[in-house]
Amino acid sequence: MTLQQLKYVIEVARSRSISKAAQNLFISQPSLSNALKELENEIGIMIFSRTNKGIILTPEGEEFLGYARQVVEQVALLENRYSNTQSVQQHFSVSAQHYAFAVSAFVRLLKEYKRDEYEFTLRETKTYEIIEDVKNLRSEIGILYVNDFNRNVIQKFLREGNLIFHELFEAKPHVFISSGNPLAKQDYVTLTDLIPYPYLSFEQGDYNSFYFSEEILSTISRPKNIRVSDRATLFNLLIGLNGYTISTGVISQKLNGKDIVAVPLRVDERITVGYITHKNVTPSPLANIYIDYLKESIAEEQAQV
Repeated sequence: MTLQQLKYVIEVARSRSISKAAQNLFISQPSLSNALKELENEIGIMIFSRTNKGIILTPEGEEFLGYARQVVEQVALLENRYSNTQSVQQHFSVSAQHYAFAVSAFVRLLKEYKRDEYEFTLRETKTYEIIEDVKNLRSEIGILYVNDFNRNVIQKFLREGNLIFHELFEAKPHVFISSGNPLAKQDYVTLTDLIPYPYLSFEQGDYNSFYFSEEILSTISRPKNIRVSDRATLFNLLIGLNGYTISTGVISQKLNGKDIVAVPLRVDERITVGYITHKNVTPSPLANIYIDYLKESIAEEQAQV
């Protein structure tokens, strides 16, 4: 087993294609296939399975990939510490629902990461895709919420994907509204107060189930509904249309300014936000640092509420 073979496995898992991985690695496809076959024969497991949708990791392959990443990252740390050679480009990915604190932590990580080369990815995406990203090792960390309504369904998908939910904090529901909204100066709002205003939510694509909704109370019928796919559009519509959305109340003034405010929503609900990881993968040093920054960002932004 060689370090190069481990790098091959990591790249194929990332690309989910032998041909694309070969291009990225600047080697021929037959050479890459042979190297992977030799490795599988040596360690006695099948790392990848070929399907109509492309290359996927087997359960044994998922576990092997976790160890391979640790070895490659530790070698990179040694090279960066004791060698004058060019540093190895590092990869790190996070998939998240649309939370400002996830972005704040990502910004901190990048500012503290003193390297000339890296490839980091932050995907603000749909709930089902977050689970799929971590399950298929496209992302090391996924950030989402559970509550009494969706907990059983989300936990079922997490169990089936060998994923673990780690709680970050519990929050009382708030509405995000424009600072110019007539409700902005109230101590709290009720669902009745919100009826005249457009309700904004994040669309969930093919998995547009109430259980995958990014907002609680998704089963309630509302007269005015707008679905969006990104946070910037949602905030622009909150301001332009005096709309509202329901979230945790944790908001970053550094990223979002003072045009959006959080007002408590008087309902008997709680939101538990956490991050998910793969059971068979030990978090990388970058993942552990990001998690620490997540907790710090949440604490700072909660203090603003």
